Amino acid sequence: MDRQRISSLAHADHPVAAPLSDDSVRALLERALAPGAGRLLDLGCGSGSWLVRAHAANPGLRADGVDHDAETIATATRAVAGAGLADRIVFHAQDATGFTSPHRYDLVLSIGADHAFGGLAPTLEAARGHLAPGGHVLLGTCFWEREPGPETLGFGFRAEDHDDLATTVDRVVDQGWTPLHGYVSTLREWDDYEWSWTGSLSRWALEHPGHPDSGQALRAANDHRDAWLHGYRGTLGFVTLLLCRTPPR
Repeated sequence: MDRQRISSLAHADHPVAAPLSDDSVRALLERALAPGAGRLLDLGCGSGSWLVRAHAANPGLRADGVDHDAETIATATRAVAGAGLADRIVFHAQDATGFTSPHRYDLVLSIGADHAFGGLAPTLEAARGHLAPGGHVLLGTCFWEREPGPETLGFGFRAEDHDDLATTVDRVVDQGWTPLHGYVSTLREWDDYEWSWTGSLSRWALEHPGHPDSGQALRAANDHRDAWLHGYRGTLGFVTLLLCRTPPR
């Protein structure tokens, strides 16, 4: 059972693949989206939840979503076609690092997808390459709420995987970006996300006892829950930043 299949099942009840509530997503999109028509790109879009919500808030929007999980992209494409949005939201099943487009985008999203680009700096560089003049980036990334102790590092994390919040923002600024807004996910949002992740996967496994992947799915849910509750709960944070390019001096 590959990781993409596990992730797809785990996010069935929480399609925003990040520790963010519906209210937080709505507020972030309200800040990030300019009124009227425009173009939006989501690098690492998953099921396309951000794009659908953005279109609902701004029906004139045209959007592209990129993700390498072909099965998830196929499902998302059918969903937007069924909603009559196929001419407004287009999905691309490919590695986001190699995506090219004839368009430039007013808003580029990368929410919890910086691992796909090899880190924070290359994620921002990829976003910059797609950005229209005056455009914005909405970036979601992890940071250390507190210095990780042995209970966190014992579950496979490394201290160098992330920085604290101040250093994370400093790194973004050093890359030539100006933060216009930031939102730090709450512990409640993290808990809702993790209970949903582990619960959705566990439910699928228990409802499909004869499936050859059932046992592996249940073990994956148990392992994830252990790492969260005994390892990184309250230590790993998540910040979503609204950014614009800093003008040269």
